[in-house]
Amino acid sequence: MDWQYLINLGAGALLAVGGWFCRQMWDAVEKLKNDIGRLELHMSENYVKKIEVEGFRNDMDKRFDRIEVLLDKLYEKLDSKVDK
Repeated sequence: MDWQYLINLGAGALLAVGGWFCRQMWDAVEKLKNDIGRLELHMSENYVKKIEVEGFRNDMDKRFDRIEVLLDKLYEKLDSKVDK
């Protein structure tokens, strides 16, 4: 066996391992692309609709109005106690 044969054998083995690794990376990237594509399709299904947000906003406004009324009553009671 001469040195050229060993060098060719080593280079061939390194290229084979490098090719296998590149193929694995390529497959992983393709799988990620497919996953992202499916995720984009499902994201549009999970968005909150504008009507729902307006409903939540109205409910929150009503609750904050009640809190404001309660705080106003509390301040009035505190002011009346301080005056005495």
